[in-house]
Amino acid sequence: MTIQILDKNTATLEQRFLLPGYYTWEELEKIETLTADAAGLRITYLDGCIEFMTLGEQHEMIKTILGFLLELYSCEIGINLIPVGSATRRSKEKSASFEPDESYYIGEKKENPDLAIEVNITSGSIDKLEKYKRFNITEVWFWEDNKLFLYRLKNDNYEPIQQSEFFPDLDIELLAICVLMPSIIDARRQFIQGIKK
Repeated sequence: MTIQILDKNTATLEQRFLLPGYYTWEELEKIETLTADAAGLRITYLDGCIEFMTLGEQHEMIKTILGFLLELYSCEIGINLIPVGSATRRSKEKSASFEPDESYYIGEKKENPDLAIEVNITSGSIDKLEKYKRFNITEVWFWEDNKLFLYRLKNDNYEPIQQSEFFPDLDIELLAICVLMPSIIDARRQFIQGIKK
């Protein structure tokens, strides 16, 4: 198996590649060992499917600013948000291994985070919600096409929601607008003004 390492000119782009075929957990572990030195490479595993993803600058900027503003909001309104970033969720029994872009416990630590955020610059091919369901993550937010799409786990299935139940007063549209602003200082200022109205 050959893993192509991106050059400087393409490293700013997020890229995804779904390996053809079915892979056992043991084969996943061998692939992880072979690719351990490939900086910036993420591997997602779900039910025998393996997807490689490289993280580009745009992906990293959006996820960092989104996390920053959400953490700022939580501090402003007094919600104890415990950030655990992209800590790997992994279980052979659940046949899943992946890293969210950002994840949080709300209130206190539990078996799994309450909220996960995934930034999608390019479309993926593995069922994104299914992997989160395996770990019983209550809310999953996807950033796609410069918008946030929210899902909440109800009756063992994710349902689209317009408003986070963890943050019922958070203006999701304002959050998305501020994430896209070229200056993080201006984004912070506009976001704080918006949440204090």
